[in-house]
Amino acid sequence: MSLSEPRRGLRRQGPATLRGKHIPKTTTDQRLLDWRGPTDWVHTDPWRVLRIQAEFVEGFGLLAELGQAVSVFGSARSLAGGAEYACAEQIGAGLARAGYAVITGGGPGVMEAANKGAASVGGVSVGLGIELPLEQGLNEYVEIGLEFRYFFVRKTVFVKYSQAFVVLPGGFGTLDELFEAVTLVQTGKITRFPIVLVGTQYWKGLLAWINDTMLAEGKISEADPGLITMADDPADVVRIIREAHSLSASRLTEADMT
Repeated sequence: MSLSEPRRGLRRQGPATLRGKHIPKTTTDQRLLDWRGPTDWVHTDPWRVLRIQAEFVEGFGLLAELGQAVSVFGSARSLAGGAEYACAEQIGAGLARAGYAVITGGGPGVMEAANKGAASVGGVSVGLGIELPLEQGLNEYVEIGLEFRYFFVRKTVFVKYSQAFVVLPGGFGTLDELFEAVTLVQTGKITRFPIVLVGTQYWKGLLAWINDTMLAEGKISEADPGLITMADDPADVVRIIREAHSLSASRLTEADMT
């Protein structure tokens, strides 16, 4: 701008700077306090940020004193009375007996079974649900429950309060949670913790592709397939997690002593 040009108006709104035609005709306080006019503002991105913040605060506040916990993932379509349902129920009970809270997505199928198993032995049963077009609500075995609007907030809470992931057969949502966890561990964003796939027959094709294609073509490192463990027996699942945590605890103790 030359010295002969008129100086454009300027308004600062918090960290934002607005000039010229981008300066609104009213202030933020005016729009907040004026009851008249459209209500579209409650659906705008700034308002969504507050909702997102509220979800984080609610989730962190609810689970801050949860203690050691394991998240169990798997299909919402697994039917009660089936093998996957029974396996998830046994895993939930076994984890609860070992002193872990059990966290699921709070829905039916594998999630319901794991919550049921934990609750049946007096353990802590947690459900982190999500708002979906076909609303299902939390299953009846959830004792501590929270339903989220946003997937990414829910994922953050899963990761923050879990010390292990157990993944039973499932669909795209289950794969999403699995690879989210593997990626965070691989990149060092979270402390390494056990990721156990349950059901060798179901998962062996995926593991073969990871080794024979991804690893063979140099898309992942030699150590990366070792981030995932497979098991079939519910007792083995609990054992793998307990042993991994015992090993981590002993390494921390050794590090403190050196």
